[in-house]
Amino acid sequence: MDDRSANLVSALVVGLADELDEATRRVTAQGATGASALATILAVPGEHVDELSRVLGITGSGTVRLVDRLAAEGLVERRPGRDRRSVSLWLTERGTEVATEIVAERRAVLRRALGTLTGEQERQLTGIVEQVLTALAVSRERADRICRLCDYVACPQEDCPVERSVS
Repeated sequence: MDDRSANLVSALVVGLADELDEATRRVTAQGATGASALATILAVPGEHVDELSRVLGITGSGTVRLVDRLAAEGLVERRPGRDRRSVSLWLTERGTEVATEIVAERRAVLRRALGTLTGEQERQLTGIVEQVLTALAVSRERADRICRLCDYVACPQEDCPVERSVS
């Protein structure tokens, strides 16, 4: 890839990240990590704290503090895990609404940004993005981090290039 192309891709990534952060802030004051936690629990109800920590890429104690904040806001509730020693995380009704709105805002940002593409350009971009995502997903941990804000209805695991690359 030549320097100009690399710079343009970098600018696109930064611009989209900024737009996504702003959209997330419109929905919740929990920030990007809180939004990622809510979207992850929406996709994987009953997620364990240690697994959420791994997906978010933060320490166990940081995850516990984050879950404390989400629970205090009435977005998440803790329930006993399968082995009684562990804790599973579930969205409350309000948490489900907020997480669903986060995913919808993410979708809206991308539709605005990519709305000028023709159908053919969109298909080409999808193929390119799938190829790049496959290259990025070098481990299960990395794959889960990449997909932490994904819409699992739009891209179910069986159709996900990231999931396929680590399965």
